Amino acid sequence: MPKPPAETSGAAHRVRIQRRGPLLVEGPVEVELEDGTVVSSDRFRVALCTCRRSRRYPWCDTSHRDRA
Repeated sequence: MPKPPAETSGAAHRVRIQRRGPLLVEGPVEVELEDGTVVSSDRFRVALCTCRRSRRYPWCDTSHRDRA
C-alpha cells in the first residue's frame, strides 16, 4: 500500500523540463512508481529519468546520452 504524501510547507517546487534530458526537480521529493512503490530523495535537486534507459530508474543516470 502506498504511503501518503509527505507534509508540504505550501511552497511550490520547481520542475525544469529539458528537451533531451531528465526532469530536474527541486527536492526533497517522493516519487510514486507504477506499481505503487514510493521512492524518495532528500537531495536539493534530483534528475528524474524520462527515457526509461536508466539503470537507476526513476533517477537519471545519463543513459539518455547513449543512443544506440
